[in-house]
Amino acid sequence: MRRTSIFAYFCGLTVLAALGSLSACGGNSGETKPDDAKPTAQAKKTETYVRSGYACCNLHYDGDWINDANLAQLPFIAAGTPINVKKIDGYRAYVEINGKPMRLGLDYGRVQETTEQWVNKLVVLDDPKLKIAKFAPLTRKAIEEGKLLRGMSREQVIMAVGHPQTNENPNLNGPYWRYWWSSFGPYYVYWAKGTVSKIDGHSETVGYMTYKAKK
Repeated sequence: MRRTSIFAYFCGLTVLAALGSLSACGGNSGETKPDDAKPTAQAKKTETYVRSGYACCNLHYDGDWINDANLAQLPFIAAGTPINVKKIDGYRAYVEINGKPMRLGLDYGRVQETTEQWVNKLVVLDDPKLKIAKFAPLTRKAIEEGKLLRGMSREQVIMAVGHPQTNENPNLNGPYWRYWWSSFGPYYVYWAKGTVSKIDGHSETVGYMTYKAKK
């Protein structure tokens, strides 16, 4: 009888311990496990730019490259196209144009201006398309095609063919601006009373750079 009582006693203790374990497990059933927790929503990253604006003028490019020669024989990005400047490093600026990464390079006018000054000329804060829309129809068409007309103002010439290289045109109040059709083909825009009086250079280049109204 004594052995039976002791056995019963220990069996009772075992049952109580088991019930206690079950109770303890049940107490955690309402808790959220770390693995089950919902991930914290991450704030969407907003990219910051050195400068955001618009192409001042028609910018000629070769692949992803635009430099201050702005050779007229190359295809161009139209004046007013949105541009985000991501970084300026030395004589280079890394930009985004229509979602495409491109580079700007100050190759010739390094003595006359800083990269930042040059980039700020190319990437303007006010959309030039708003001005272009108010120009006379022939002038507007010429700019859209990257060509020139007699009677254009300095501003209109820049919109059409870009800024002239500062190393060759340190004084923009001079009698002419020198531009380049190709690496070996310059052409000249002559001024009289603030407007274009003549476009000079090789006959083929002049013919191409002069806007002719379509009949």
